Amino acid sequence: MMPREMVQGLRELVGRAMVDPDFLVELQRSPNALLAQYELSDDERTTILQALARLAKAPAGQHRHAFRNALLRRVAT
Repeated sequence: MMPREMVQGLRELVGRAMVDPDFLVELQRSPNALLAQYELSDDERTTILQALARLAKAPAGQHRHAFRNALLRRVAT
């Protein structure tokens, strides 16, 4: 479901965030530390940070869904 243009590092990060709720919580808490563990371009890093900003506005039970949707919107535009 992820666009083919995404590089491996971003796919791995997003995939892990989708299946590991604890990882997503930690990503929200300390994004820079976790993002440093992945090979990401500046645009990809910005995309993740923007998705996390949208995630902060979503109800707790919808975090993974909101994160995925924010990423897909950003990448599709």
